[in-house]
Formats: sequence, structure tokens, C-alpha cells
Amino acid sequence: MRSNRLNQARSFRRRTFVQAGGISALGLSLPRLVESQAAAEAASASPPPSARSCIMLYMIGGPSQHETFDMKPEADERIRGEFSPIATSVPDIHICEYLPQLAQLTEQYSLVRSVHHDATFHAAGVHYNLTGMKHAPRAGQPLLDRRDAPSIGGVLQQLEGGRTQPMVDHSERRKRQSAPKVRLTVQNNHALRAQLPAAVQLPMWITQDGPGQEWAGQHAGFLGPRYDPLIMDYKGELPGTLPGSFVPGKQNRGVRFQQRQKLLRMVDRSDWAGLTAVDRRWNLAQDEGLDVLRAARKWQAFCIDDEKPETRERYGDHHFGRSCLVARRLIEAGVRLVTVAWPITPKTTHFDTHADNFPTMKKLLPVMDQGTSALLEDLRERSLLGDTLVVCTGEFGRTPVINPNGGRDHWGSVYSTLLAGGGIQGGRVYGSSDKNGAAPKDNPVHVSDFVATIYHALGYDGNTLVVDFMGRPQFIVEGRPVLPLFA
Repeated sequence: MRSNRLNQARSFRRRTFVQAGGISALGLSLPRLVESQAAAEAASASPPPSARSCIMLYMIGGPSQHETFDMKPEADERIRGEFSPIATSVPDIHICEYLPQLAQLTEQYSLVRSVHHDATFHAAGVHYNLTGMKHAPRAGQPLLDRRDAPSIGGVLQQLEGGRTQPMVDHSERRKRQSAPKVRLTVQNNHALRAQLPAAVQLPMWITQDGPGQEWAGQHAGFLGPRYDPLIMDYKGELPGTLPGSFVPGKQNRGVRFQQRQKLLRMVDRSDWAGLTAVDRRWNLAQDEGLDVLRAARKWQAFCIDDEKPETRERYGDHHFGRSCLVARRLIEAGVRLVTVAWPITPKTTHFDTHADNFPTMKKLLPVMDQGTSALLEDLRERSLLGDTLVVCTGEFGRTPVINPNGGRDHWGSVYSTLLAGGGIQGGRVYGSSDKNGAAPKDNPVHVSDFVATIYHALGYDGNTLVVDFMGRPQFIVEGRPVLPLFA
């Protein structure tokens, strides 16, 4: 895999230097471009990835660090709030009393209490946490835009051909890494059709205000729509089944539908050799749609009907818990990155607690606790946690001082994240905030470093290049991984 990336990076430089000359701020400068070759060569000798897959639990709204993983019981009452810390399974680590199940699993994860960035808008924070990059300049809340950097999922879609790979154990993976690599091409349509996308997000877009207001950073950005992750938007339906839009209507069932498929295949095959690359990609997309209507086996990874009742109960019969269970099934099916967006439903609000912070958190935290702890336990029991990086974050934290409405406002200056599995050493706290939870005190971690840590676990570093839709090379992230988390 590493040698492929090195060859890919060299190819980018040869091809795009002629096209782009000095390359603008949207691409790479010549010195940085030349420098990247030496860095890429050094990266080719680095250890193999520690994680086969990643599940990102994204808490929409930005949970308060004071009511989750970085409580300040000794602070002034205007800061410490109403909740109390509880002891965990690891001495000297305390978290919120409303996360009792996670408190018993502390040896499985590490907390980073010093993540920070300079954004105060939701969408800007979302883009930062999903890409590791600042969004393209524009006023107001930055919504989805092709000028922006790609999400981690979009990067994986391009680097890995948008394909999944079956889960394997460490020994088998090492054998595969030393074997010759064969890269799928778009012409190999039957192989591509047999796989799920490399990146999936469910059960909804990350947004607060509904369709048309999706926040920046969730698609492939300047890589182009070809590399967008698959967004499974359940639109209020419970995850754990295929969305209604994926289920064929009465007119598309039975013999009639099969005959239509047969006729379409005959037409496609008769002219396949003469099709352009664009036409072939269109046919592949059409085949994917037909696979959905045929209820192809791969799509059953989204369905939890065959899970034991006690397993479903363990995760919880709510959008978040069921999404976490589907995420586990998807990584078993070989999906590289699954993003579980905190669901906003008529029964479930979000973590944007400008008012009534404590009554709201009393409702949200038990759901978060149940789904997250069930996922960690389930992965461990299935011997998948070692191969699966689990991260939990939001767009930022909340203000140290409680406002007059009993809430906390946006605060990017410091917040906490959780990382488990995939090579992460559990039972640790990295970094700290000051006595009020207002700013990093020790070992500050910029959000770009947080995202670089995810890439590192998946086997990529800051010298990895992707190509934007204009053919220019771009580095995937600017930060550096927090290596002590893996030591």
C-alpha cells in the first residue's frame, strides 16, 4: 500500500508540474512539492497501519467538556455546573456521572483533553473535525462547497478506489501488505459492484436546519463528487433497515423487474467496448442502484434483523444505538470509515445547549453512554477492536461560564475527544485544560493533529497526496499525529 502511494505521489508531481507551473495557493508550491518526494520516500519505510477501519461517532452541536470527559469540580459554581464526576476503572481518571457504562471501560480508550481550534460557527467546526483543514473563506456558516478540503471519507474513496476489503487478522494483513498490489480500475465493473463504498455516513447529514443546510466537510470537496462518501439519510426512519428509498415499489418487483434488468444488461454489454470513461462510470452508478433494488447481499450489512435480540437491546432501540450497531456490521463487511452522526429527531435533540444545558444533557448522555459503550464492548468481544479505531468528537466544546439561560455557548478554544482501538493505548489521558476548562494547559492538540492521528492509524500521513478535480496534487492534512497515544 505504501509503495503504491509513493508511486502515486511521484506521478502527481510529474504530471501536474507541467499543468500547473508554480501552482497556486489551492495547489502545492514547487519547494513543498519537491520536499514531499523525500518525505514520501521516508514514509514508505514506516510501520504498517494500526487500524483496518475507523468508526467516527460525531456528536452534533458540540458536547460540553465540563459535562462529559473534563469536569472541573474544584472550579467556581458558575463554571463547574450541576453534575458530579465519578471514578472509572482506571485510577485518577474521572468522567461525568451520566456516563457510568463508559466509566467501566476506561482501560479501552484514551481521552484527549486539549483539542482546540479557532472556529466558533458549527459548520466551521464540523469541517475542521471531518477534514483537519480550515474551510475555504466565505462569510457566515460554511455549507457544503466544492472549494473545500475533502472529508477523511472522500480521501479514502480516492486513495483506495472507493472499494471495501474484507476484515482480516493481523497476520493475514501483513502477508497482503508484502504481496504485489493490484489496483482496481473503473473498467473492472464487476469487481466494483461486489463491494460497498470505502466510506459511509449514517443516519443523516450533519446539519441543524434540515435539507439544503448541510454543513461543510462531509463530502469529497475539491476531489469532486465521484469520491463522495455514501450518505445514508434515513429522514426520520430508524436505521437498522434499508431506507424506504432503497426498497423497490410494487411495480419494480418480481418477473417484470428481472426482465427489465436482463434487457438492460444485454444493451450495456453490446456497446461496452465503445463507451467513454464517463459513460462507464454512469453505468456503474446505475448498476449500484439496481443492486439496491435487487436487495443485493452487500446491502444487508445495513439490516440488523439477524442480530440477536440481546445485542440489539444492548445498543439501544434508538437512532444512535442502532446506527452504532450498523457501523459495526459495516466494518465487518470491509467499509473503511463509518461516520455515525448524532441523530436529530422529534425525540432526540442535539448538544448545542445554549439554554437548559443540564436538563438536556441528562437526556442525551445516557443515550450516548449506552451506544458508545455497547460498540466498544461488542468490538472487543468479536476481536475487532484491535483493528478498528473508534473516535468520538463534536465540532467544539462549550464555554466555561454558564450563561444566564442555564446553557453554555460555542467554545473552540479547548474540548475533549475519545479514541479507542486501532493501536490506541487505553486507560490514558493526553493533554489537559486549565483549571476552568477554558484553554489547553499541557500538550495542546490542534484539531488538524487530531485528524492526522486518524490518518496515521489508517496508514497515511501528512505527505500523502490526493488529486483535485483540476488535476493538482494536494496534501491530505497539515497536522501531525499524536504518537504518544499509540506508545
